[in-house]
Amino acid sequence: MKLLDKIKKKIRNSSDSTDISLSTINELFFNNQANTGGPDISEITYFTCLKTLAESIGKMPLYLMDENKNRIMNHDVMQLFNVQPNQYMTPIQFFTYLEYCRNHYGNAYAYIAMNGGKFIGIYPLDPRRIEIWVNNTEEFTRRSFYYRYMDARNGNSYWFLPDEIIHVKSWITGDSGLSGKSVREILATNMAGSKASQKFLNDLYQKGLTANAVVKYVGDLSKEKQSMLLSRIEEQARENGRRIITLPIGFDIQTLDLKLTDSQFYELKKYNALQIAAAFGIKPNNLNDYSKSSYANSSAQNLSFYVDTLLYNITLYEQELNRKLLTRKEQNDGLEFKFNVKVILRGDPTQQADVLQKLVSTSIYSPNDARRQLDIPPTKGGDVHIVNGSYVALQDIGIAYRGNKGGENS
Repeated sequence: MKLLDKIKKKIRNSSDSTDISLSTINELFFNNQANTGGPDISEITYFTCLKTLAESIGKMPLYLMDENKNRIMNHDVMQLFNVQPNQYMTPIQFFTYLEYCRNHYGNAYAYIAMNGGKFIGIYPLDPRRIEIWVNNTEEFTRRSFYYRYMDARNGNSYWFLPDEIIHVKSWITGDSGLSGKSVREILATNMAGSKASQKFLNDLYQKGLTANAVVKYVGDLSKEKQSMLLSRIEEQARENGRRIITLPIGFDIQTLDLKLTDSQFYELKKYNALQIAAAFGIKPNNLNDYSKSSYANSSAQNLSFYVDTLLYNITLYEQELNRKLLTRKEQNDGLEFKFNVKVILRGDPTQQADVLQKLVSTSIYSPNDARRQLDIPPTKGGDVHIVNGSYVALQDIGIAYRGNKGGENS
């Protein structure tokens, strides 16, 4: 405890972790929805973007490669990433949750548990319970920082060094660069408008598309009687399944014809959805908008999604895992983590067969390498690389014709 007290005296809370964010406001005003991620996640475009990004990272296997691009299977950390990072999660659930937190809260944290120099587990932490504390020294290059985690169950606080925490953040960060900011904090106005439009539609469906009406009568009514009359009509409209309303003698009701097309409601809602998706790097076809695409060019769309969106996210994870889970010696020996992006770049069976055939015929793949891509067991003698017999090395081009010069002259 004395050591922690000394640390507390020498460090101050980072400005990144003390800003009032949209997620904090949501937790204050929508506490009953905290377990579902707050009200923002109920917006369909936002939810689809989170789902697409999180599942894209989660479904890619993670490999540990040496400098010759051979997979290393006997490293103790690979037991965690191949079977279970902890007793609560599978690898796909672990990375899906990290990517969800990174996008929804701006930061994703995981504690690296070790025993005797060996990895025994990696445990994700709730980003809402994390604070980053920075050393309050004069020289900015010597300011170290620490992570403080507050357990919601027992109320205890835990202090971690940077090497003990896997921290992946969004691309936009605070002034110090220590913590990220979520897209929903930046696009709070767009998110509010999108949720308001959906609420408007929900109310319209519940009350009927011709819910707005004008009550006409002859004479004069006090405000109290007007309120009583309107309350009675609304009550009948809600409770009467036959949608029949009784009116006093001399009263008439006229519905207002509400046309969403007149206000271009659909176009505005679609435009707002595309703006939110663009902020995440999500293509329209991921939102089931195929107005400018088709299934025929799905391979090109997957490649575009990988290059424009996922490549940055994948590199973010790979670099963080390399510096936190590999020793300096392992890094110098060329070891590195790599996600297998082929699972998202696979085309249809015809395209895949054509690619594998070209790779085998040009001796880039052996037949067994191609069989592994198709999850087919290797065959005997299939590890031999084959190539067309007419191929020759560049330095040997023309050798076959040099001995024929004399015959041609004779």
